Amino acid sequence: MAGNSIGTILRLTTFGESHGPALGGVLDGFPAGILIDEDFISCEMERRRPGRNRFSTQRNEQDRISFLSGIMEGRSTGTPLAFMIANENQKSHDYSQIKDIYRPSHADYTYSMKYGNVDWRGGGRSSGRETSARVAAGALAKLFLKEKGIEIHAGIRAIGRIKDESDDFSWPFGNDFDAVNSSFVKAFQDEIDRAREDCDSVGGIIECRIFNLPAGLGDPVFDRLEAGLAKAMLSIGACKGFEYGLGFRSTSMRASEINDEMCLKDGKAHFITNNSGGILGGISTGECVTFRAAFKPTPSISRPQRTVTKDGHETIIEIKGRHDPCIVPRAVVVVEAMAALTVADFYLRWKAYE
Repeated sequence: MAGNSIGTILRLTTFGESHGPALGGVLDGFPAGILIDEDFISCEMERRRPGRNRFSTQRNEQDRISFLSGIMEGRSTGTPLAFMIANENQKSHDYSQIKDIYRPSHADYTYSMKYGNVDWRGGGRSSGRETSARVAAGALAKLFLKEKGIEIHAGIRAIGRIKDESDDFSWPFGNDFDAVNSSFVKAFQDEIDRAREDCDSVGGIIECRIFNLPAGLGDPVFDRLEAGLAKAMLSIGACKGFEYGLGFRSTSMRASEINDEMCLKDGKAHFITNNSGGILGGISTGECVTFRAAFKPTPSISRPQRTVTKDGHETIIEIKGRHDPCIVPRAVVVVEAMAALTVADFYLRWKAYE
């Protein structure tokens, strides 16, 4: 099965299924000598961990990481960093009644058409649980970027019909829900509760900002920085949209309104605005890189839905089990992780030119 790796110099390969013994990954190309803060990595895993509050699936996994290689005396050795995350709370029998039915808006049908089979135990590789390995690798990438002074933070801009359209992004946000504005937390949570009460789910929008990124990362035409970030975000199973800078809003504006004019400040070129989101010509400008990722509602809902069976009969499905009424709060750290892996890879490629 191809498509399990991402990155050029810093390359992550992940493995494992949602209901298999474990998930994990191998992060190759990670620089030697980086201090590996395992407490920080555990905190990152806790942000994504299922079962930690009532707004997520009640599958209760601890998501403890076991490092198998690449670390000695608390620092990276420069060899492949291999790690494993055990699955401890699988309930595969929850899916046994629907194992021969295609679930609407899941990857069951497409996997079946491509491979001739599908892992009916929660979707296997297509499950959101696959992102646990991304968060672990992303935490490592963040530790590398921290030594370069680069920080990555993301927060929730919208849940369902509730949208925060302000320009504020004052991190830390002052709430444990990862809402950009604390004043929206209750409204976001109420929107999720309403969906759950209706046996339904909701999606939302996550905004991410990359601070202190130097100018010069990215390459023209096909290896543009924004293209790399878009690929990373759209590789997350529930992500259905990506924009950076003003994004789609710029289509209703004139160039005179959105062009980032420049001036001299202390004898150096300076951008007066940052409507381009910190990237021009596919290369970082040195300003804050800003992008947004849109996430669809979790497709597993207990409402009756029309579908077909694998042997070609129409039927009605009601999906039972433990599912997120909204994936967005747990996806915030996944967005940060994929941004960190992408930026770290582009940084190493940039330094390779020197």
